[in-house]
Amino acid sequence: MCNGVCMVTTDQSMPIVVCDATPLIHLDELGCLDLLSDFSEVLVPEAVWREVRQHRPNALTHPSVELRCVSPTVPEPPALEALAQVLSLHTGEWEALRVALEHLPGLLLTDDTAARLAAGNLGIATHGTIGILVRAIRRRQRTKPEVLAVLRALPAQSTLHLKRSLLDAVIYEVESNA
Repeated sequence: MCNGVCMVTTDQSMPIVVCDATPLIHLDELGCLDLLSDFSEVLVPEAVWREVRQHRPNALTHPSVELRCVSPTVPEPPALEALAQVLSLHTGEWEALRVALEHLPGLLLTDDTAARLAAGNLGIATHGTIGILVRAIRRRQRTKPEVLAVLRALPAQSTLHLKRSLLDAVIYEVESNA
């Protein structure tokens, strides 16, 4: 069950974000969980809460970001039920998608390819850990050199699995444009 909420004042003009477990875990591993602090609400479905509590409990009590444990409140839409079966979604991903559907036009944070595909089919915008890191430059939460340092350290400091070529492309893009 959900045991506790960390509170922080946030910018109410920012969208609600619904988190799957992996971005919470990876951002915490990288010391960047605070990058979620400017969202109006950060909702964590109960199944995701349990998963993060098992693998990275400190991520749930970060002092600068509000995490609110929630459960889906409406019946599962038939389209999500079909996608969950076809894409073999885990319970946390399934709950995150259900909660995201209840809070449109919010944003779903997930690093899972199947969950991102399902979200796209359901009209839910998504970002992953890398997207939140790059966004930090635009939001002036981190400087470009700080984000580049985190990206370069990512393979050693995080359990996020990325192809080296993809990480190199992101680093190149940040160096060139962000």
